[in-house]
Amino acid sequence: MPTVNLDLFNPTEEHTLLRKTVRDFVRTHVEPQALEYDRQERFNLPLFRQLGDLGLLGITVPAEYGGSGMDALAAVIAHEELSASDPGFCLAYLAHAMLFVNNFCHNANADQRQRYLDKVISGEWVGGMCMTEPSVGTDVLGMKSEAIRRGDYYYLNGRKMFITNGALDDATLGNIFLVYARTEKGISSFVVEKGFSGFSLGQRLHGKAGMRASMTAELVFDDCVVPVENRLGEEGDSLLHMMRNLEIERVTIAAMSTGIAGRCVEVMTRYASERTAFGQPINAFGQIQRYIADSYAQYMAARTYLYYTAVRMDLNKPGQRIDSDGVKLVATMMAKQVADNAMQVLGGYGYLGEYVVERLWRDAKLLEIGGGTLEAHQKNITKDLTRRMDLIR
Repeated sequence: MPTVNLDLFNPTEEHTLLRKTVRDFVRTHVEPQALEYDRQERFNLPLFRQLGDLGLLGITVPAEYGGSGMDALAAVIAHEELSASDPGFCLAYLAHAMLFVNNFCHNANADQRQRYLDKVISGEWVGGMCMTEPSVGTDVLGMKSEAIRRGDYYYLNGRKMFITNGALDDATLGNIFLVYARTEKGISSFVVEKGFSGFSLGQRLHGKAGMRASMTAELVFDDCVVPVENRLGEEGDSLLHMMRNLEIERVTIAAMSTGIAGRCVEVMTRYASERTAFGQPINAFGQIQRYIADSYAQYMAARTYLYYTAVRMDLNKPGQRIDSDGVKLVATMMAKQVADNAMQVLGGYGYLGEYVVERLWRDAKLLEIGGGTLEAHQKNITKDLTRRMDLIR
């Protein structure tokens, strides 16, 4: 019989090495700074650029374009390991590597790749994606931003809200963005650089409950002048671009969720074996055992679904929405519950900022909102199942 690798989470030597590399980097470089940058609501740009040195910023970009040429499962591993330590920093990574770099690479032409990929794969430039607007979230087709062509340029008008990497600090724009807007022939996308006339930072958004180590901002386009050669594909092509990239976005958000949950299970298990009450470790009590056991089982169920979905993903084409929505739906709710369980096990210590579960608990909530709300996933899954009953079993 052929040899079968039964390790679902590390199916090849390449994936195993990637996990070890990222985990070692997280332990040495990410973990020591996580609490400080969260408290100060700051983005660690030098640390981010080290991800470029590791090849992580272009993890899904084919080697022929200067990337690491890895698959969706590799992206899941990277996000899971980073998020186990610093979900806010990981969210900045996701916005750059998945929402900009992966999306751009799959839809750009040769000239566009030549102009931009080196800068974003190295981390010299920090990128993001602009879809959400002040009055438009889940209903992306209701976006108001508009790009009107006049000769060799488009004039882009509108405002984009809650943009991760929209600012690098209180006053500094991110370097480059993929911006969705309405055009004469439908939804189109444009590469917009910091410094383009009419493009400005509206406001850096402070006071978030979690994900404080990633910068969130409002971006303003006021007759922003964008060269025609910065449009991705033909006019009206970008609805397909958007739908395809939402699938890998949702799978990597699910990976952030399992990263958070796995860390919380570790912390509560260790704490419950060391903390004593009434003369014995608190893990001897049934109430505590329930929190730990239920958390582990829920974590492993979601993680298994995540890797099952990731290993089957084709980054070059859409059509995997039901499970990308499904795993994000399951994993994000699971992460929030497991983080809550960990805080309950740690009691008063869990509520203190010095203990990682308080930060992970705050960070987990955003994952139920960003990249598609729980309600959007429920709608999509029901619609897809109604059309394809054969998907059920």
